[in-house]
Amino acid sequence: MNQLTANWILIGLSLVAANLPFLLERPLLVLPWTKSGGKQRPAALTWLLFLVFFALAYGLTEAARILIGQAVFAGGGPLQALLFLLRIVGLCAAAWLLMAFPGWWKGTEPATKSFFERLLEVLTLYVLIGALGFAFEAYLGSVFPQGWEFYAITLSLFLVMGYPGFVYRYMLRKHKKRKTSV
Repeated sequence: MNQLTANWILIGLSLVAANLPFLLERPLLVLPWTKSGGKQRPAALTWLLFLVFFALAYGLTEAARILIGQAVFAGGGPLQALLFLLRIVGLCAAAWLLMAFPGWWKGTEPATKSFFERLLEVLTLYVLIGALGFAFEAYLGSVFPQGWEFYAITLSLFLVMGYPGFVYRYMLRKHKKRKTSV
């Protein structure tokens, strides 16, 4: 894989990940608080699941760093390229399963999320996509140290990529409802 391919993979995944919290009503994170009208679970269990969920998310970022960042192409043959692609697909599948767990755990509870919860989901997905980007950077060459400016710019770009989902969730849907009720 070359740098151009890695960049386009990251841009595509970022576009999907930035819009996902706005397009889905299912929760993507295990959060330590319960909504009104939801199932009352023991606080210790909720906090334990919250901590385990984010420990698994951190483990996923470390797995990406190890499996992708330390991969070696010994000749660059098609079999090695296929194995590398399978690593990326496997990590994306693991991330999908991790993000699907909160929706499954909540079950039939009312599936409405506040703007704050959607923002937390966007920030978490930003970190996961950023970890994949660092893994690609480590795979392609040496990792360069980054300052706060880098993170401010990339977070701003990630939020701009999520703007279509934001517009759909908070502007277009309300406008459509208003038009149909008149």
